[in-house]
Amino acid sequence: MLDFSRQFKVIREEVMAALEAVCDSQRFILGPEVDGFERAVTAACRAPYAIGCASGTDALWLALAAAGIGPGDSVITTPFSFFATVSSILRCGAKPVLADIDPQSFNLDPAAVTALLEGSGGNVIRGVMPVHLYGQCADWDEFSAMRKTFGICLIEDAAQAFGASWRGMPAGALGDAAAFSFYPTKNLAAMGDAGLVTTTSPQIDDRVRSLRAHGMRRRYYHDEIGWNSRLDTLQAAVLQVKLKYLPEGNLKRQQLAARYDTLFQAARLPELGIVLPFVDPRGSHVFHQYVIRAPRRDDLRAFLAQQKIGSEIYYPLPLHLQTSLKSLGYRPGDFPESEKAAAEVLALPIYPELRHDEQDTVVEAIAAFYGG
Repeated sequence: MLDFSRQFKVIREEVMAALEAVCDSQRFILGPEVDGFERAVTAACRAPYAIGCASGTDALWLALAAAGIGPGDSVITTPFSFFATVSSILRCGAKPVLADIDPQSFNLDPAAVTALLEGSGGNVIRGVMPVHLYGQCADWDEFSAMRKTFGICLIEDAAQAFGASWRGMPAGALGDAAAFSFYPTKNLAAMGDAGLVTTTSPQIDDRVRSLRAHGMRRRYYHDEIGWNSRLDTLQAAVLQVKLKYLPEGNLKRQQLAARYDTLFQAARLPELGIVLPFVDPRGSHVFHQYVIRAPRRDDLRAFLAQQKIGSEIYYPLPLHLQTSLKSLGYRPGDFPESEKAAAEVLALPIYPELRHDEQDTVVEAIAAFYGG
């Protein structure tokens, strides 16, 4: 699925020099590299504030908590996402309320969210957390209109979407706040765990900075109970280097995705039931993942593994069916589009250094499986 070493060979000297500079400075906690990376992100995302933290999971929690989400509140989100999307809401003491996905984009369905907002009943719905899944922004025209109509807070789960945009506006500057992950598999990847919150609100910025450092604005004076979630200076140094290469890397991902489309069409695989990724023309998809729908998905994946071709399922079990989330009260069949997607999606290798001959091998193997 990924070969980290290919990028590292190109940027090795820059990365090692950046790490050496941190070691020489001996400033390992919230050092100048963190400030520098945060400033670079505000420019890249066109959001006035950026706050580094320890992980994408922490970024989600910090964004929600700083926006005032807490006990007694409900937040609408998707069941077709990574576990942290829902667990961060629970960590705030709030209640996750789930809505199904749009089957084309796999993102949260605005119509399903609107129905919940209009019939909220006893739920005090304070926010909506759309996920920009696989690197494509959710339908922000619709969600922005909801904010005006219902007065909700919008938190972007942009963990997979650094560099994506909607009508020219980057992910991270669309909602009240946004959360990014720099887990090593992401388009912008740290050498370990790291995350970041962006926001357009000076109040949210101030509170995230306090919450990430045990609720401190002055050293050893704790205004509230926060957490220890500071961005490691060594990770910030790596991310500053890699951020320079991200636009080119995202462009290569888009080119590889277009080439996959061409190869699949040439092999006539859509006629056999393969559904290629949908790209909304109103946004820019950065293809954190290239995800197809595939008949007999599990058999196909086993076949590819026999050919030593990597693939992954994001995600095999929707969140409403996870054992640890039974208390939310959902049952099989509650979100049919999410359940159908979980049974059909398959992510194929895509990263900027992927070679064309390797792409050819992937598609040829899939064609062989289906008898093409």
